[in-house]
Parts: sequence; structure tokens; C-alpha cells
Amino acid sequence: MSLTILTVPGLGSSGPEHWQTRWEQHYGYRRVEQREWDSPVCSKWVAALEAAVTAAGPAVVLVGHSLACATIAHWASTTRCPIRGALLVAPADVDRPDFPSEATGFAPMPLNELPFPSIVVASTDDAYATWERAEQFARAWGSRLVNVGALGHINSASGLGLWPAGHRLLQELLG
Repeated sequence: MSLTILTVPGLGSSGPEHWQTRWEQHYGYRRVEQREWDSPVCSKWVAALEAAVTAAGPAVVLVGHSLACATIAHWASTTRCPIRGALLVAPADVDRPDFPSEATGFAPMPLNELPFPSIVVASTDDAYATWERAEQFARAWGSRLVNVGALGHINSASGLGLWPAGHRLLQELLG
């Protein structure tokens, strides 16, 4: 049974310089596409994730970024699809008072243990979630927490290129 890696971008999707896009191009990973990247509705994003995982089969690993981490947490509480694991990078704190109003239905952040192995990767200076919140998410989800230092939102602006350190974390999750 072959393993499928699905990237799950956050709000606005991941542009050409984002490490997720580069991983797709370099390693052949597939993106979970959403109909509406800029005004997301949680239930619709969860449904699209469910369809993508169902189509891919049980040997799936998810690689989520930002709002996709909340999507994956919501999905995990409702799905019957087993997966091998998830790499959850820079989870956005959907409970913040200044969370973008164009994204609806994501709050409150699910804080149930995930039914699959996971790693939360967080930065100490992420504008979308404090380090303390990332710690809380990892603890609640039963995830290993990795501190990557001051890398902002771990996105295109972080200048990570192919982000080999992140890919090593994915390989650890697979191992």
C-alpha cells in the first residue's frame, strides 16, 4: 500500500514560494483543494478534507499549515477515516479576538486528543498564535511539540525555501 502525503494549506492557500507548494513540486505531494480560499467556512473545508482523505485511502499523512491545523482538528473529531499521522505547522489560534472575520465556524479550537500520531511545529514569534497557545494545542492533541525558534508564521515570508528541517520532521513522523 503506497503512502499519500496531502498538503492542507490555510487561509489564502499557499503561494509559489511557500514550503508546501515547494514540497508538492519537489516530492510530488498532493494538495487538498478548497473552493474558497479567502472566505473559508469550517464545515466546507472539513468536507473537502474528508473527500480528499477518502479518495486517497488509509495510508495518508496530512501536512497542515495555519488555519488548516484547525480544519484537521475539527475533521479528526468527526471522521471515520483512519490516517497515519499529521504534521501541524504554525496552528493559527482561531479563538483570538482579532481572528480574521472572513473565516467562519473554526472557533472554538477543538482540544480533543487526535486519533493519530502528530507533531505540532511552532515558532516563538508567530503573529497568529502565541507560543503558549501552541503548547496548549500540542498538549491537548497529544502531539509532539517542536520549537523552530523565531520563524514567524513559518510561511513564505519566513524564507524557508524547500524547508529541509520541516521535511525531516515529516520523515520522523513517518518513521
